[in-house]
Amino acid sequence: MKKIFFLSFLLLSVIIAKGTELSSPDGLIKVKIDLSDRIYYSVYAQGVPLLEQCHLGIDINGLSTDKNLKVGSIKRSRISGELVPVTPMKFSKIAALCNQIVLNFKNGFSVEFRAYNEGIAYRIITSVPGDKNGNVKIIGEDATLKLQEDYLLHLQPAKDFTSNYETGYIHLDAKGWRVTDQMATLPALIDTRKGYKLLFAETDLSDYPCMFLKACDDGVSSTFSKVAEEERQEGDRFVRITKEADYIAQTKGKRSYPWRYLIISKDDRELLESTLPVKLAPKSALKDTDWIKPGQVSWEWWNAASPYGPDVNFVAGFNLETYKYFIDFASKNKVPYIIMDEGWAESVHDPYTPNKKVDLHELIRYGKEKKVDIILWLTWLTVEKNMDLFRKFAEWGIKGVKIDFMDRNDQWMVNYYERVAKEAAKYKIMVDFHGSFTPKGLEHKYPNVISYEGVRGLEQMEGCQPDNTIFLPFMRNVVGPMDFTPGAMINMQPDVYGGKRPNAASVGTRAYQLALFVLFESGVQMLCDNPTLYYKNQDCTDFITQVPVTWDETRALYAVVGEVAVVAKRKGNKWFIGGITNGTGRQLSLDLSFLPKGKSYQLISFSDGINASRQAMDFKKSAQTVQSGAAIPVKLSRNGGYAAIITEL
Repeated sequence: MKKIFFLSFLLLSVIIAKGTELSSPDGLIKVKIDLSDRIYYSVYAQGVPLLEQCHLGIDINGLSTDKNLKVGSIKRSRISGELVPVTPMKFSKIAALCNQIVLNFKNGFSVEFRAYNEGIAYRIITSVPGDKNGNVKIIGEDATLKLQEDYLLHLQPAKDFTSNYETGYIHLDAKGWRVTDQMATLPALIDTRKGYKLLFAETDLSDYPCMFLKACDDGVSSTFSKVAEEERQEGDRFVRITKEADYIAQTKGKRSYPWRYLIISKDDRELLESTLPVKLAPKSALKDTDWIKPGQVSWEWWNAASPYGPDVNFVAGFNLETYKYFIDFASKNKVPYIIMDEGWAESVHDPYTPNKKVDLHELIRYGKEKKVDIILWLTWLTVEKNMDLFRKFAEWGIKGVKIDFMDRNDQWMVNYYERVAKEAAKYKIMVDFHGSFTPKGLEHKYPNVISYEGVRGLEQMEGCQPDNTIFLPFMRNVVGPMDFTPGAMINMQPDVYGGKRPNAASVGTRAYQLALFVLFESGVQMLCDNPTLYYKNQDCTDFITQVPVTWDETRALYAVVGEVAVVAKRKGNKWFIGGITNGTGRQLSLDLSFLPKGKSYQLISFSDGINASRQAMDFKKSAQTVQSGAAIPVKLSRNGGYAAIITEL
């Protein structure tokens, strides 16, 4: 007889595991696991209860199982080792140390918990029979965080499962998020108001839908897009689900499910340095990764491909002469790539026929001559219908693709991301997913995936406000690379904003824009503005183009969630500093104790000018000699920033 099986209910009679505990290696974080009518867990930090009686489970339909299920074994272990990320966003080497407990149940289900010094994680594992192909249907998954009413939530709302993860954050008490309100994307940041913050997210997502959060009676719980049974194409880049199944995934009965993790920080700086998502991510499926070359990109869309001035003797636009101008700019400034956005092809439907005005093959040849490679923009739907384009692009000499407008988060779309990554890797093509969900581990399994959008970035023009952007280092960028597209040279304060393509502008100061190249992490970091403006501001351009996109070490110098974030990052023997603030100006003192002692260094900085609070393009460049332990006073304007490079003398 077939039965519907809820993992939580199968554990009713399991008594021997009641009250099981797991602590982090340093003993400061503890998880207590209780089994009664379902699997419960509570989280403590230094004895302070942060989450109590949270619960988890999975609902699998179509299984014949025994009623009297018991714990088969409880296995404890310690995991240690060193990770070397292919594209290191924070550290080139990461020490991975945690304590682990696996509860194995006789019915073929297991739950694995890990406790790290920076947080905890769990995942469900199944080894259960399925149909003749080994498949089972997942009706739903329970991931519920019980929250106290005064906990403060920082959330990115989503009206439905077509979310592009580009809405602004909302901030409200847990009791203020109602069951009838919109759901939210991951990651979500929880301020316990007990001195600790919790970042909740997922990784190692494969053959399974993205998790969203919704309000429930005693906290927040998981919700997922269901499997599509019928679809309808709308326009050239969107496919709407018109009929859903009654299950969220059909997948193998023998598998592990995504990690659900909580980064736990007592100091907000810990969020900026966290590498927990890397530690939990899947291992690389690629043996050869030497061809993956992250780098900066000159981008034409934001500035409407509109160079001008005495050196421009051609009609600017999406044509051969303009793209050669972009290549020349990239070459002169040692930017390794340009991106060719929508318009390079005759039609978005046909990725094999370049626009005659553009002459792609001549640009590829010209770029090779100038040591500049090309990344091409595509809609996801065109890629799906022409999956052999990666082979063709490799023959042409294209190094990367920017794939846009996925705007879905169901199991099929998650699998699409992985199919694309795998196929692109065959032909040594890098991938930037735009119009995407947030990173969930695929960028480690297929490290040719070098960035994702999934952010309210500079494309939003006036809609990209520093009061929202200041949360990104503490939330969005923690979980993985972020294609924010910084680098605006026309800068305005919000009360006088008037930018519009081709004279696109940013909100915030010039120093703020420079700082983003250090603070924000992406394997393909865009220079969004017009080469003409970069030439006119060569001192700023020289700083930007020196900033690496991969790092050996990261030190958070100053951090208050929602207010200010300042980091120092090292590449080789050079250090860079980048920091931004919200709409409130402030005075900081930056401690340079991270520098090796006994040496002298030159610090070249870009700080907000005396009038930056009114004229956002006002900045001051200065140079000074410093030593380890020096305290550098920094004054940040409202919506301001600070950027610096430190080299040994």
